[in-house]
Amino acid sequence: MATKRLKTSANLLCDVFHRAAPRHSAPMATVAPSTTLAQSQAYLDAHLAGTPTASPTPAQSIPVTTRFQAQPNPFIQTATLTTNAFPSFEPTGFATYPSTHLLLPLRKDILHRAVIYEGDMTRQGTASTKYRSEVHGSNRKIRPQKGTGKARLGNKKSPMLRGGGVAFGPHPRDFSTGLQRKVYDLAWRTALSYRYRQGELILIEGDVELEGVHENSAERYLKDLLKYNRMGHEHGRTLFVTRNIREGLYTALEGEHMGKEARAKDCADVDVKDLLELGRVVMERSALEYILGKHEEDLAPEEKLHAWSRVARRAAYEERTRAGHNEDALPMAA
Repeated sequence: MATKRLKTSANLLCDVFHRAAPRHSAPMATVAPSTTLAQSQAYLDAHLAGTPTASPTPAQSIPVTTRFQAQPNPFIQTATLTTNAFPSFEPTGFATYPSTHLLLPLRKDILHRAVIYEGDMTRQGTASTKYRSEVHGSNRKIRPQKGTGKARLGNKKSPMLRGGGVAFGPHPRDFSTGLQRKVYDLAWRTALSYRYRQGELILIEGDVELEGVHENSAERYLKDLLKYNRMGHEHGRTLFVTRNIREGLYTALEGEHMGKEARAKDCADVDVKDLLELGRVVMERSALEYILGKHEEDLAPEEKLHAWSRVARRAAYEERTRAGHNEDALPMAA
């Protein structure tokens, strides 16, 4: 037993120091392991003494952030529109909007679904006919079943007789189809983005109204205005989109031949098909922001127009403040 214990201890020590285990040729009755353990301990102490040990470093203080601040998305760009005055169409400034509203890629499939959805919603479905049970009249049999040599007939409300019911006629029904709200909102912004990329979206600062023009000459004035700016019938017509109904503009477009030149609709009546149908779109700035703010259900809260406008105003204010400080520092440096 003493020999087995000695072998086991020697094997463990050799595993520690990566040396081969000694072979015992003859069994030993009694061996004191104190000498071997002492040498091993001395060897271990000699090697451990030569290795430098790193002194423990005090724990460093970790800064604690009180509030998480999301980093701005570097992929979000801005779309810049030139604002114009009406009716001179002279540039007055610039308006910027996020790429999630006016820089979307063209998606013909989504636009097609939106146009079909709007067309189905406008169908009245009021066509109606009467079946033989709904026609007013007697149920008496016209002639006997046999003996006359003629065809068999029932009552006079039969679909085969004049004045009778209609066998498979139309009845009032609902033709409307369903479309997800997020898909429909994306179609709105896609149509506006397509007009913006083509350069066919004209933004008006203020109201699109014919001021100072007599009612009798408003039609001729508007027609000449469209012809001069290449917006009439020869160039694809123009769609005016206003925030509210403008009496002067709408009255001028009610003329006999003005429907071939342009059309005008407010935000409550315009749809995706109108934005894609005519040659160009002249839209009030308030109307554009109303439409963009109304159709953004598929966007995250921080990507919506009001949140983006708040961040843009804060950035512009900080830039103006920084520019003011720099201007104050110039005389001191001089």
